[in-house]
Amino acid sequence: MRGRSLQLRSVVAAALGILISLVVVGAAISLLVSRHLNRTLDHTLRQRAVEIAQLNASAPALLTTPGALDSPVGGTQLIVEVVDRRGNIVARSLSLGGRVLQANALVSSAIGSGRSRYSYAKLGSERIRVYSAPLADLGGPAAGGAVVVAASTRDLEETLASLHLFVVLAGVLAAVLGAGVVALLMRRALRPLGRLATAATEIERTGDSRRRLPQPSSADEVGQLAGTLNAMLASLERARDGERRFLADASHELRTPLTALRGNVAYIARHGATPAVIEELEHDAERLARLADDLLVLSREESDAAVPEEVVYLDELAFAAAAGEDGVEVVAPERVVVRGDRAALGRAVENLLQNGRRYGPADGRITIAVAGDNGLARLTVTDEGPGLQPYESERAFERFWRGHHGKSGSGLGLAIVRATAERHGGRAYVIGARFTIELPALRDLSEFEGTTEQESHEKGLP
Repeated sequence: MRGRSLQLRSVVAAALGILISLVVVGAAISLLVSRHLNRTLDHTLRQRAVEIAQLNASAPALLTTPGALDSPVGGTQLIVEVVDRRGNIVARSLSLGGRVLQANALVSSAIGSGRSRYSYAKLGSERIRVYSAPLADLGGPAAGGAVVVAASTRDLEETLASLHLFVVLAGVLAAVLGAGVVALLMRRALRPLGRLATAATEIERTGDSRRRLPQPSSADEVGQLAGTLNAMLASLERARDGERRFLADASHELRTPLTALRGNVAYIARHGATPAVIEELEHDAERLARLADDLLVLSREESDAAVPEEVVYLDELAFAAAAGEDGVEVVAPERVVVRGDRAALGRAVENLLQNGRRYGPADGRITIAVAGDNGLARLTVTDEGPGLQPYESERAFERFWRGHHGKSGSGLGLAIVRATAERHGGRAYVIGARFTIELPALRDLSEFEGTTEQESHEKGLP
């Protein structure tokens, strides 16, 4: 239905566009043709008036000869009246019959001021174009008078009416033909969209994200849309596969302490409790609790869409994390400020420290370096261990990945670090034994320096 609606709207828009365009062009053509025809008629009237003026000057007696004023000019039948200086009619064309041209004002203007003028008048029910011009005072009955030449505008009006009708009919015909052509083109253009919609409906019905939409052979917008949607489906498939692996890994991780708990409970049921068994139970329960907490934190970090708004000093987080810790050194030569979630960032720094303690040498030092550069804030935790190989660095932040070291732990610490960094618009990466959180830095500190100072005074701090 939507495809047909789009097709209908396109056809109607094309038809209206063609019709409006032709109407505008037709109106312009009609105006130009009208001006041309009127100028041609005026030129014909003036040419006839010049001929009569020349006849009056060379042979005035011929003006009164019957039929002398009735010769057409260029196929146009003209009406002529010649008057003397007192306005009396001296000669007239036979085509007038018993009628008289109503051009007294033009005649008076031509005789009085000696100027030629054009005007419109009525001859019975017919509209005519009138031109009057003065005659030279060279003798003869019309000396010092005027000549009035007129012609009907019926042919001109009929020509323009025919032109208007032609333009309207051409516009309607062109609109119909254009609409038909657009309908055919739109049907062909929307056919791939129909196939995409059918395939998408089938995918939605089956819920199978492994299926893909048909890729059109043309590399146009529809082809780009199909490619984008297929890429989205591939991303959804990877996400679903990741969730399946996550559930499988979580089930595997939970199975080990649960199996140990069940075994210890069975032992207690048979032999009674011993301090060693109680200690094992406490260890397994703590491991389960820690794993459950990490899973909850990771889930919140990955699903939280809220934009962190706290002003956080990364150097303060580094010093707070290193406080009371032997073998941890902080290198923070300047203040580095980001906008984020203080608790989440502090937990990420603590996870990096725990990772350094776990995989670094027992008596080795851990360095926390904080620096800002080119609008980026970086917090790097470096231990003195062997570090990761390049192929391991790509998997270090995956869930439940522990590498080949086999050390204990939930395998979620670095995954939480990455999720926290990405939620703050940054990233987490590792090079060897250097684990780095990179976040967008705040450049303009004037917005919150005043607020921080005011809050400190309110709390009674110096």
